[in-house]
Amino acid sequence: MSYTEMQLGKNGITENFIQTLKSNFDKHETVRIAVLKSAGHEKEKIKEFSEELLGKLGNNYTAKLIGFKIILKKWRKARR
Repeated sequence: MSYTEMQLGKNGITENFIQTLKSNFDKHETVRIAVLKSAGHEKEKIKEFSEELLGKLGNNYTAKLIGFKIILKKWRKARR
């Protein structure tokens, strides 16, 4: 399983962050996003980030939260 890692900082989810994320999915099926303290270290905030990312990426992605990391996985077919 190939994956890459990214960091989400104080700027939050920007258009540039989404573009970088999409280009990472061209080469990898999984992307781990470390949420830095500057972005907010509350569980609710991290859940909001994951939901926002899924909304911008589409139905072919799923998210899993482990601590302060968001693990995004791309599927070939849309998930429900």
